[in-house]
Amino acid sequence: MVVLATAACSVVARQRVQDPPASVAGGSRSPSVATAERRRRGEGVPADVYAADRPGRLSPVVRGFPARIYVPNSKSGTVDVIDPATRRIVDHFTTGRLPQHVVPSWDLRRLWVTNDGSNSLTPIDPATGRHGHPVPVADPYNLYFTPDGRYAIVVAERLRRLDFRDPHTMRLRHSLPVPCKGVDHLDFTADGRSLLASCEFSAELVEVDVHRERVVGVVHLQPGGMPQDVKLAPDGRLFYVADMMAGGVHLVDAADLGVIGFLPTGAGAHGLYVSRDSRYLYVSNRGEGSVSVVSFATRKVVDTWRLPGGGSPDMGGVSADGHVLWLAGRYDAEVYAIDTRTGELQDRIAVGQGPHGLCVYPQPGRYSLGHTGVFR
Repeated sequence: MVVLATAACSVVARQRVQDPPASVAGGSRSPSVATAERRRRGEGVPADVYAADRPGRLSPVVRGFPARIYVPNSKSGTVDVIDPATRRIVDHFTTGRLPQHVVPSWDLRRLWVTNDGSNSLTPIDPATGRHGHPVPVADPYNLYFTPDGRYAIVVAERLRRLDFRDPHTMRLRHSLPVPCKGVDHLDFTADGRSLLASCEFSAELVEVDVHRERVVGVVHLQPGGMPQDVKLAPDGRLFYVADMMAGGVHLVDAADLGVIGFLPTGAGAHGLYVSRDSRYLYVSNRGEGSVSVVSFATRKVVDTWRLPGGGSPDMGGVSADGHVLWLAGRYDAEVYAIDTRTGELQDRIAVGQGPHGLCVYPQPGRYSLGHTGVFR
């Protein structure tokens, strides 16, 4: 009943962006509609989209990489690198202005620092820790990769568009304007045909046909909402969307994008991370210094971990063995190491000002979809 209590944060309307007249005249149905029908029948939906992310299942590509925590300090314009074994900073370097996230490339061989304020990406070699010259890219607030590895998708929040680029050179192929404000996070359907992106400043979600690189739908949430991170459920049937102002997560049907429920978690619900056994979703509640543990099976909060003395848990990731949840303390210039078996805070590590999209690397998985580490 808690899941279905949507009155305060329910969807207002969903708008389908129509196909061009030529498609209608030809008698063909919208590919997005056909895809929804296939998803309803369960075609092409794996039993667990995160099956390759089990503890220790590192790709041969990354098996020799040193375990590190890469912390972009947005206000300081730097990256701190933490050794998770010693909990000490082992490297510190300057990037461009306003580094937002550290993002693993699709092929797992490189990390990118998204320098939003200076319109550039700084490459890092995770095998050696060396960083290269910044690559010019317009407004890289966030960065993702299509499931087939064909394109990088730069989330240009300020410019209100998604830029499809070459995943290696970052050369622009196509800019896709989005009809919303503050586009910032996204995830893909299980079949990789569509993505759902959150729009923080207009309380909306947009659906994009990945193959056609076209917006095909818009979900209007309750006015005043601020949708943040987006995460697909292991069975591929639901998207979980954190809402910072609503203090919880929206449950969105991946087939037709209907909002089927809302789950309260805590003030400032922000980042979403899947446990290594695909049983739980960790929700960082930035406004109250806590992490909610949501059961995918019951769609209920089964535990809440509160940081002693408070904090501002933001973005991060789960360790390769699944035992530690690492989160940036956005407003406290620190990083949190939380034991996922007990919920206890293991450590607070002082870093630069405004730590944001922290990346745990390497992690298990065959390839990266981007952000701070979304692997399949």
